[in-house]
Amino acid sequence: MTTLKTVSEQLAYLTKGCVDVVRESELRSKLERSAQTSTPLVVKVGFDPTAPDLHLGHTVLIRKMKHFQDLGHTVVFLIGDFTGLIGDPTGRSKTRPPLTRDDIDANAETYKKQVFTLLDPERTVVKFNRAWLGALTSEDWIRLSARYNVAQMLERRHFRQRYEKGQPIGIHEFLYPLTQAYDSVHLNVDVELGGTDQLFNLNVGRDIMPGFGLAPQIVMTTPLLVGLDGVEKMSKSAANYVGIAESPNDMFGKVMSVSDDLMWSYYELLTDLSVAEIASMRTQVGAGELHPKRAKLDLAQRIVTDFHSRDSAAEAEKEFERRFVGKALPSDIAEHVLELGADGARLAEVIAGVGFAGSNSAATRLIEQGSVRLDGERVTERGRRIASDSAPFVLQVGKRKVVRVCPRSAAT
Repeated sequence: MTTLKTVSEQLAYLTKGCVDVVRESELRSKLERSAQTSTPLVVKVGFDPTAPDLHLGHTVLIRKMKHFQDLGHTVVFLIGDFTGLIGDPTGRSKTRPPLTRDDIDANAETYKKQVFTLLDPERTVVKFNRAWLGALTSEDWIRLSARYNVAQMLERRHFRQRYEKGQPIGIHEFLYPLTQAYDSVHLNVDVELGGTDQLFNLNVGRDIMPGFGLAPQIVMTTPLLVGLDGVEKMSKSAANYVGIAESPNDMFGKVMSVSDDLMWSYYELLTDLSVAEIASMRTQVGAGELHPKRAKLDLAQRIVTDFHSRDSAAEAEKEFERRFVGKALPSDIAEHVLELGADGARLAEVIAGVGFAGSNSAATRLIEQGSVRLDGERVTERGRRIASDSAPFVLQVGKRKVVRVCPRSAAT
């Protein structure tokens, strides 16, 4: 629990890093009323289980949930096992294919395990919205749909753009923001959190709650975390992510790869340091009193500690220094037995075969770029072949991908 005492201190803590707060004056009033009545606020965040793993981009919201939890409020981790069947149209230029029930159930179980690396399981309420959305009758759905109109839906930029381009919009996509809004009605939510891309959906909940005799929820959005490439938002599809289930060494190394400028955004969104503390550190770096590498090492330490342990973070820093400062190979190189034909295989096929590239052509580009080493020696010949009877060798692609390849003839 945090020791913040005044409502102003709590407000600053809760709004740190937020982009939108609709409205801050109402949030202050709710915090004051909560303190006077000793009644915690109900804070909701919904996650559709669209993929089995969470990454640091997801934890921006989870950390904000933790901030409310630190102040004693009730956090509802809402798994959209019903809305996932519809498919969130946010950011989509075409209708999103819905997930199967099996996919949703499997991913939801994984989510439940992963969020508790940050949240206190004893003070987190986990809900599945199929429990109430699946119980709505046909008449209930009609009455819910009547609370919003098409003109209001087309105020959403992605819907409007698709409509103007003549691209199809499924009727069920209009139901998505309404179902998300009804979640807030059912749970009588005080605050709903989401990324900036969710602002429209969150405001639909705020709009319809008074019609059910409820006070409108406060809407708070957090920035979309920029990925390791420094360009696109963090996502698995862009391959610029840090998974929260990754090993301490991989997590540490990936965080250390971000640019010095992007590091400060990570400090703000992925740590509990105050705005003043981060500003002070940034000033020290600018004045030459603190080396930016040391600041980044501290950032990586904090992040790895959150998802593993302090000891794991310390060991990961030692391994990072050994590998990337001392130019040594990892201390625990994995082995991969790879079956080759009688005449061997091209190096590009080997790289793709061990999973270091998505295709042979992608592997060839890595070779041409000078990103590939065999037993420490750089290889740039795109036609390089590996014999099926070759002795085991160390294959390194880039700085972090290293494996000991043990060739074996497919005929043996």
